[in-house]
Amino acid sequence: MSERRHPADFIRGNTALHEAPLIPEIRLHLATEIVPIWQMTEDELEKSGLPPPFWAFAWAGGQALARYILDNPAIVGGKSVLDFGAGSGLIGIAAAKSGANSVLSADIDAFAVEAIKLNASVNAVEVVATVEDLAGVENRGWDVVLVGDMCYERPLAERVEAWLRRLAGEGVEVLIGDPGRTYLPKSGLEKLVSYAVKTTRELEDTDVRNTSVWRVLPG
Repeated sequence: MSERRHPADFIRGNTALHEAPLIPEIRLHLATEIVPIWQMTEDELEKSGLPPPFWAFAWAGGQALARYILDNPAIVGGKSVLDFGAGSGLIGIAAAKSGANSVLSADIDAFAVEAIKLNASVNAVEVVATVEDLAGVENRGWDVVLVGDMCYERPLAERVEAWLRRLAGEGVEVLIGDPGRTYLPKSGLEKLVSYAVKTTRELEDTDVRNTSVWRVLPG
């Protein structure tokens, strides 16, 4: 039976449990220099039928937003939270640990959804994970929407921005964690905090990324 049919087995076999540098409170199944997925090329992933494993890394924007939520739990305490483009589930897990009433972590990659479930279990929190593409949908009762590192591609960033501004206009607290990606909106954001996030040159062009948390202002 193929790894493709068993994403949980693939994740366990190709990652190791580690803490992200800025978030020592949370352990995640991550790719490291000592596990196979770190060395796999895009061609090898494609031949294996695997999408790029964005879920296997703790990206700078996600780390910054998770840190901010953990340090300011009142933002999510007792509220319904959506972690959009969740990847590893780091942000949603931080929200759950900070007292959110409910957390939905959404990612269109089925491997990411499985990673979110595994990571939530490791951290003893309850997070619901979905593969549904929620960009553009009507608010389903979310009080807070959290988004990390989603501004790396123009069409996606523009589609998500319009949706987030609409949600903000409806009274939803919308926060973005971003290390200065190309398609981060140039206006309509309020900077809340910045962090120096340790990263790796395997992922970024520097060892430390200055990463900010932004509030989306109503459109």
